[in-house]
Amino acid sequence: MTGEHQTLALLLFIGFVAVTLAITTWVSRRRHGSAEEFYAGGRLFSPMENGFAVSGDYVSAASFLGVTGLIALYGYDGLLYGVGFLVAWLVVLFLVAELVRNCGRFTLADVVAARMSERPVRIAAGTASVTVSVLYLVAQMVGAGSLVALLLGRTSATAQAWTVIGVGALMVTYVSLGGMRATTWIQIVKAVLLLCGTVVLTVLVLVRFHGDLDRLLVTAAERSGHGDAFLAPGLKYGGSWTARLDFISLGLALVLGTAGLPHILSRFYTVPTARAARRSAVWSIGLIGGFYLMAIVLGFGAAAVVGPEALRRSNAAGNTAMPLLALDLGGGVGSTGGTVLFAVVAAVAFATILAVVAGITLASSSSVAHDLYASLRRPQSKVRGEVAVARVAAVGIGIVAIGLGLLARDLNVAFLVGLAFAVAASANLPALVYSLFWRAFTTRGAVWAVYGGLVPALVLVLLSPVVSGSPGSLFPDIDLQYFPLQNPGIVSIPLGFLAGWLGTVTSDEVADEGKFAETEVRSLTGAGAV
Repeated sequence: MTGEHQTLALLLFIGFVAVTLAITTWVSRRRHGSAEEFYAGGRLFSPMENGFAVSGDYVSAASFLGVTGLIALYGYDGLLYGVGFLVAWLVVLFLVAELVRNCGRFTLADVVAARMSERPVRIAAGTASVTVSVLYLVAQMVGAGSLVALLLGRTSATAQAWTVIGVGALMVTYVSLGGMRATTWIQIVKAVLLLCGTVVLTVLVLVRFHGDLDRLLVTAAERSGHGDAFLAPGLKYGGSWTARLDFISLGLALVLGTAGLPHILSRFYTVPTARAARRSAVWSIGLIGGFYLMAIVLGFGAAAVVGPEALRRSNAAGNTAMPLLALDLGGGVGSTGGTVLFAVVAAVAFATILAVVAGITLASSSSVAHDLYASLRRPQSKVRGEVAVARVAAVGIGIVAIGLGLLARDLNVAFLVGLAFAVAASANLPALVYSLFWRAFTTRGAVWAVYGGLVPALVLVLLSPVVSGSPGSLFPDIDLQYFPLQNPGIVSIPLGFLAGWLGTVTSDEVADEGKFAETEVRSLTGAGAV
């Protein structure tokens, strides 16, 4: 990239950082220091505001960078990522949004622990939430590293590392100073920028092909080197039985995992009522659906305009497809239009990463403080201690995410997020569904459901081609590959549900009928909700 690209993109990025830091500083001066203010922003956001914030939280680097890159490289099979991410919101809308808002206060564990012995359930749910959040954060760090590599021409690994560290430092600042209210406004600003940038690029792609989608697809297929196979299923997931099973596993993880993501569920506590939570989900579906429809056009546009070879030269996983497409659509290297458009897209991508990591860090630090730490403290010191611990936890989680992000910098960000979704669907979703809908569910069942999904998911990932045994692994020189699939969802999700059932039927505890009735009425009507 030329010096103009680097300078302009960095200036725009610095501008976004300045605006978001100003928001954080303003909010930090107005905050009241209460747990409700830090965790839920005082529950003062409207459905539309929260809908924009949720879409800003959900459309991460995996979508903006990873999905478009996968479509550009693998055509139809890459498109399936976007479909999975969008369909998942139907599960959120109909199964969890309103019920979770009615039954909890700040975290997922609030819902599960309402009927159970609190301490073991909170520790288990908090552990799972932090694990999912760290995996999700790693994907955002990898996206940050890819953008820096593009901006700096891959000349300095040290510069990439320092930029990832800078992103981590900013996310800790956002969470520590501003809490949920600052994070929400950052998400809203980012969502508006993202949608505007995506609309502009989509229009430019359609103008390039005179509005002819057939011509766009045919050109993409021709330049892909795969011909018609580029537009048919099987290019990435159809080569063998393991590839087909991997696709089924990925689909299950994407569709079911969203309903177990801590940073998504916590957003429904920022609105005043359950009806507002449901309307937030509707707003989110509309905004997210519009984005993914445009992402499909942009993915095939990158294949047709830039070409897979150029994409792979820039980044083997395709994470830089969107900025390179913007550069070409604006007029190419050296042109004013190309420089401006590339800089804008790179800045929006940076904004995307910063906003999402802020939301995830807040959710994970909330789990550490509200679930793990509070379970070990005396009730009279809980509220005041929680907020302070949450701020400290944000620092620790940021350090872990930075380290893992540097280690996994060559993997596709959409693929990494798929792993986080698999762990969320395996550990969080079974406990959540059983606690809301199964009358006989017990404390042992809840704990077993969480660990019965979490542990197999992590073990299978460690024994998969993701970690070792293949050229694209984290450790290609080591071979510990005993599980053939890259995504563990097809095995770990059923194991989570099975463990929850088994723990319940083998437990001596008798489920509290009164608490279940109270939870059922509260979840469906909102009576007694916070």
